[in-house]
Amino acid sequence: MLAKFIKLFPIIFALSFAGCSSKTAITSGMNVGKLPESTTPDQPVSFVADNGMRFNVTELTANNIPMPNLLGPRTISFPPVSKAAGTYSAIAKGDVIEIFLPGYPEITPVVQSTGNNIYANGYLVDQSGFLQFPMIGRVKAEGLTVSQLTNQIASRLSRYLKHPDPQVRVISYRGNKFYVDGQVKSPGQYDIADQPVNLYTAISMAGGTINTSDTNNIQLIRDGRSYNFGFKSLQNAGYSPNSLYLRNGDTIKVGDITNHKVTVMGEFNKISNIEIPENGISLAGVIGEANGLIGTTANAKKVYVLRENSSNNANIYYVDMTSLTNFSLANRFKMQPGDVVYVDPTGLTRWNRILSQILPSAALPGVVRQF
Repeated sequence: MLAKFIKLFPIIFALSFAGCSSKTAITSGMNVGKLPESTTPDQPVSFVADNGMRFNVTELTANNIPMPNLLGPRTISFPPVSKAAGTYSAIAKGDVIEIFLPGYPEITPVVQSTGNNIYANGYLVDQSGFLQFPMIGRVKAEGLTVSQLTNQIASRLSRYLKHPDPQVRVISYRGNKFYVDGQVKSPGQYDIADQPVNLYTAISMAGGTINTSDTNNIQLIRDGRSYNFGFKSLQNAGYSPNSLYLRNGDTIKVGDITNHKVTVMGEFNKISNIEIPENGISLAGVIGEANGLIGTTANAKKVYVLRENSSNNANIYYVDMTSLTNFSLANRFKMQPGDVVYVDPTGLTRWNRILSQILPSAALPGVVRQF
């Protein structure tokens, strides 16, 4: 058997070199291959991989620890935020307005309607923003508060009536609407009534959050533009979710916390997806959650973190975890959703795996010792 193995050695040697020189090994496992390394501390080295993606390779130091982005590859962006509700239009196209004139029942009679006919005693604000009222005709209503509309109707009726005292209220808000989607109890369409609706209120109207809600991953779609943020990122910017008021047509999407994970691969004792807790997790924490590196096979000199920035750009950070002082770097490196943590096998481990695939008996302890 040993003689047969020696005859095959040149072939095995050639195959193993071919596998180690490429970016993908011929073994069943992965390996990083030969990544370019910077000769200047803290300066990344860029290269374009065979798949067309550009990678920036950086050795982790105390000067280049990246700031975490709770939303992962997406860029945090804020919609217009104000600390006050500002001007608010209570009346919009499609709203139904009830107007009653005390003392003049002949002008605004009370109709005994059956069912849910909201138009029986109401006036519809048409698509031009007007409503039609007896005696004075078309009245501009869109963009006015109830108080402003009341004053306008009273002023115009004063030409015909001695003591007009119109009683105005909105009986159906059908103009200003917003939508809540994602991880909430009751996704759907909701009305903006006579009071401004902020982010907190909008989520509450949709039944509130559920177990899988990620309030640090919220998307607001407004006028065709998307804004990505979260409760924490708003607060870090000096705002409260109560400061973000919704507008007509806004859509709020609450993210799924089950996507808030880090993937662990390579020579770890436990290969898994590790969920990022609300208070975050560091690279050192991820290594701990994975039960550490496999002492007999892991190449602890280089622990890699792959982090995507966009569709065709990514960063690769690496750190030598054989150095005790570098544990402080790993503890300060905060993970973000979508990160991949990977550890290569040692060169000897990869060589033994190559032999075991080509010549399974070569992996037996007795044969290895003879070799």
